Amino acid sequence: MLRFSSWVLLALLSACATVPPPAPPVSPVAVAPVVPPPVVTAPALQAAAWNAVSGWNEDNPAQAWDAFLQSCAALKQQPAWQGVCSATADQPMQPEALRRFFEENFIPYQVVNPDSSSEGMITGYYEPLLNGSRTRSSRYRFPLYSAPSDLLVIDLSSVYPELKSMRLRGRLQGNRVIPYYNRAEIESGAAPVKGHELFWVDDAVDLFFLQIQGSGKVRLPNGEMMRIGYADQNGYPYKSIGKTLVERGELTLDKASMQGIKAWARRNPGKLTELLNVNASYVFFRELPNQLSGPLGALGVPLTAGRSLAIDPRTIPLGAPVFLSTTWPNESRPLQRLMLAQDTGGAIKGTVRADFFWGFGNDAGKQAGSMKQQGRMWVLLPRGYPLPQAQ
Repeated sequence: MLRFSSWVLLALLSACATVPPPAPPVSPVAVAPVVPPPVVTAPALQAAAWNAVSGWNEDNPAQAWDAFLQSCAALKQQPAWQGVCSATADQPMQPEALRRFFEENFIPYQVVNPDSSSEGMITGYYEPLLNGSRTRSSRYRFPLYSAPSDLLVIDLSSVYPELKSMRLRGRLQGNRVIPYYNRAEIESGAAPVKGHELFWVDDAVDLFFLQIQGSGKVRLPNGEMMRIGYADQNGYPYKSIGKTLVERGELTLDKASMQGIKAWARRNPGKLTELLNVNASYVFFRELPNQLSGPLGALGVPLTAGRSLAIDPRTIPLGAPVFLSTTWPNESRPLQRLMLAQDTGGAIKGTVRADFFWGFGNDAGKQAGSMKQQGRMWVLLPRGYPLPQAQ
C-alpha cells in the first residue's frame, strides 16, 4: 500500500488539478469518486412504519429472496448483518412467511432528500450484447480494452478520514502524477493501450453504451458468448451525451433516450466521434466467468434481473434491502418491489436516486433505455443497525 505524508499528498492533488490534458477542452479531473464505505447519513433516513411503505403488502418477497441471499454472502461476516443472515436458514418460501421475516428483523427507513422531499429519479440499466472478435478485421475494428499497465490508482483511505471515499487516478510523468489520458486521447492512440485489447467489436455506439452500463456480453463469430465486467476507469467524471444533444438542439428531451441517441448516431456518423469525446470518462473491462448467474455489481455478487439496484452508498449501505415504489418505464402503472442495493454507478449520485437493473438483452435494454421515472425508496436495516448520529 502506498502511503504519503500530507505535503506529498497535497502535491499530488495539486499536480492532478492543474495539469490539463491536451484535448478536447474538458475539465482535467483526476481525483475520481469511487465506491465509498457503507456509511449511512442519518438525516437522509427517517424511520417509518411498515404500513407506510407503499406497496409492501402487494409484492412477493420470495422473488427477491435469492438476491437477498447473494447480499448475505457478502455481508454475513459484518456484525450488524450476522444475525439476520444466519436467520435465513430454513425459511419457508411462502410470501407471508418471508414478509414476516423482514418485518421482525428489519426497520424500514424512508430515504429523504436534503430538501426533505421524498421523491427522486429512478433510471434503468442492463447487460448489453455486442458482436465481437478476439482479432481485428474490417468488421470488428473498435477495441474493448483491459486496464492499461500505466494507470495509477492511489487509495487515499489510509491518509485522512475526509478523503476515504476518494481515489487518485493518473499516470506518472517523470516524478509527477498527472491526469490519465481522456477518452479522445485513448481513442486516438495517444495512451499506451496497444496490447490491452480484450476484444474488437463492430459498433462504436454499442461500445460506448457498454461503458455506461459497466458490464455485458460479447458474441464471437462462432456463437460463443463471453461475459465482461468493469475493471477500472480513467478518473474523469461521467458527462451525459444525451444532455449535450438536447443542449445543442439536436434532440428534444423526450428523444434523449439510449434508443434516441443511437438513432441520432445513425443519421449523423460524421458527428459521432466528437459527441462521444464530450464524455472524457473511459471504462476498462475484464473477462468474467461465463457460469456467473449475472454481471458482478459493486458488492461483488452477481446481479439479479428486476431485483438488483444501483444506489449511492453514501446514503444506502451496499447489500441492504431497499423497497422501491416507482412506475414502469413510460407508464403510470405502479412498479413496487423489494430490491437489493448491490451496485453503484458514476451517474448515481444523491439520496433518492437509483438505477434499476433490468437484466440481459434487447428487451431489458428497451426498458432500461426508456426508464426515467419518479420514485420513493425505503432502506431496510437490521434492528440495532448502528446509524450515526445527526451532526
